[in-house]
Amino acid sequence: MRPFFIDTDTASDDAVALVIALRHPDIDVVGIGVVAGNVPLELALQNALYTRELCGRDDVPVYAGAEAPLRVPLRTAQNVHGNDGMGDIGLPLHGRTPHPTFAVDALIEASHAHAGELELVTLGPLTNLALAVHADPGLAGRLRRVVSMGAVADHIGNTNPVAEYNMWADPHAVSVVLAAGLPIEFVGWDISRHYAVVEPSLAAELRAASALGEFCVAINAVVAEFCANDTKLAGFDLPDPIAMAYAIDPDVATETRRLHLAVETESELTRGMVVMDVLGLTGHEPNALVVTAADRDRFFTMLRHAVA
Repeated sequence: MRPFFIDTDTASDDAVALVIALRHPDIDVVGIGVVAGNVPLELALQNALYTRELCGRDDVPVYAGAEAPLRVPLRTAQNVHGNDGMGDIGLPLHGRTPHPTFAVDALIEASHAHAGELELVTLGPLTNLALAVHADPGLAGRLRRVVSMGAVADHIGNTNPVAEYNMWADPHAVSVVLAAGLPIEFVGWDISRHYAVVEPSLAAELRAASALGEFCVAINAVVAEFCANDTKLAGFDLPDPIAMAYAIDPDVATETRRLHLAVETESELTRGMVVMDVLGLTGHEPNALVVTAADRDRFFTMLRHAVA
């Protein structure tokens, strides 16, 4: 089994991604770090702990990480995911206790325990990863892969006109991560928008499949409204789950490119924009792999298996 460490700001799509990983027969989730982002840290922790419990995986430790970005104030996405981050459907999201170890320390420990094998999947702002790189610059050499849900290859944003939320929420952390020499691969919101939209017929199929399928659809109730009114999609999309599916099965990607990436940290107009040097105009060597197209059917087959 492949060891995965997952870093998440657990809200509705993050929870679906956790379901995919926790129920996959080939993946050993050795830890889940939580960061503030979609919702404040305490809510994100409860959401991760609840999802872990629902999957029958209380053996997987959940760790609390950073409660704020490196330099900018925390601005959540509760308008997208609901006040509780899970669609405000009345789930009992309280009373569960995370592991006492700090998430950043847990990631570093896991990278030593599984040196050269550990795969890190980030589903939220990159604050925890930036703190880990700062604390242990050797981390990059011990990680096999880092798959990050973030950015947009077509530069169409969901938070400002050109930035995806995870990159916008803590752009200074993105800057640290891009300079760290990590074996990083980005699955952007553009991939979700084109290949991971759950239309009403598919939502009904997932609901009918199992209680877990019902959960995965129900917690996206507020997201569905946001997608209908703001991002103009034909259903709700699943950015974190398609990133997780790609982390598990790279053949979910049908096209990738190695590019040099840099992030805007100062401009209010374009804060969080991950600029991708497609033509090589900067002369910089590529520092990331970017997924630019994906297999929708392969992704949704994995999701169906996860909730079967």
